[in-house]
Amino acid sequence: MTSSPRLPADALMTVANRPDTVFTRGDGSWLWDEHGRRHLDLVQGWAVNTLGHAAPEIAAALARQAGRVLHVGPGFHNDRAIALAGRLTALSGLDRCFFTNSGAEANEGAIKLARKFGQVHRGGAYEIITFEHSFHGRTLATMSASGKPGFDTLFAPQVPGFPKARLNDLASVEALVSANTVAVMLEPIQGEAGVVEATPGFLQALRTLCDTRGLLLVLDEVQTGVGRTGTWWGHDAAGIAPDIMTLGKGLGGGVPIGALLAREAVCCFAPGDQGGTYNGNALVCAAALAVVDAVDAPGFLPDVQARSHQLRTGLDRIGQRVGSPPVRGRGLLLALDLPGAGQALQVAETLRLRAETGVLVNAVRPQRLRLIPALNITEAEVALALAALEEAIP
Repeated sequence: MTSSPRLPADALMTVANRPDTVFTRGDGSWLWDEHGRRHLDLVQGWAVNTLGHAAPEIAAALARQAGRVLHVGPGFHNDRAIALAGRLTALSGLDRCFFTNSGAEANEGAIKLARKFGQVHRGGAYEIITFEHSFHGRTLATMSASGKPGFDTLFAPQVPGFPKARLNDLASVEALVSANTVAVMLEPIQGEAGVVEATPGFLQALRTLCDTRGLLLVLDEVQTGVGRTGTWWGHDAAGIAPDIMTLGKGLGGGVPIGALLAREAVCCFAPGDQGGTYNGNALVCAAALAVVDAVDAPGFLPDVQARSHQLRTGLDRIGQRVGSPPVRGRGLLLALDLPGAGQALQVAETLRLRAETGVLVNAVRPQRLRLIPALNITEAEVALALAALEEAIP
């Protein structure tokens, strides 16, 4: 394949340390750069591309919708937003849905809804207990809600009202509950922390605590939702239901969309309290409907579970060889610890520069690799990925 002229990236603002590689096209689990070199992508836009790159279902939905209507604005209904809201509420058991442009915006909306609930129903309570090492987004409020180290000083002063508990430590949550508390908010699996799971027992105990104390349980399913863990929602393993749930990333399969869902009794926004020019845009809702249809198809989630088992088994074999603890995570949100200082960073770079075929993985921590492939990755592609990892990890 003839390479394209290099595209200078000087006009882009520096917000990340990116390699020089410029990707120009993709297909399923594969990406090609401007030189025609292909890469097996086990990052997929950070768990965004549910159906992989250039998914035909999404491309067809976008093309159809582009010829119908793109955007009518938030002051009117459109049929794609209505249809998507109906599908998500039916699948989640929640009652109402508000669409956003991102997971961070969905979490911002959840914070607003919980605080409005506190004003209306709990005498002005506004504090939301969140967790150390959590990640809820990059708006000022969601950064304040996050427990990611350094976020508390990066754009100080923080938005107040987010005391931090320790994951899987119920006593640390109970110690923070006061008359000002309105909700508890957490990720079923802390992705940016390195794939750290809230145990089913802990989630069940939180549900009981919230019921007993009249608090809202808010689950951030931005990364874990829409089949990523092998079930529709990351909290399914605990057999509980949230009062508020947020979605993003995989919902659009590469198109920017998020969603805020809640029980009817919690939905206390009045007209004008919440909004957004592009929220519920017909084009992105059409794409998300294609994703939901694909994940809801018979056999899709069992296939995710099968590929998860294959990948986990292979990673555990590598881990046993190098003396690592068991693989973290569920479904196709998995992480492998490596014994050497900074080894994950080295392995990720070795894989990216691998001869003939690169492999893209995420060093979510200096000693921890995160693998978040497309949910429709094939058995052969998982086998190729494991062979490459075996080769790259001494």
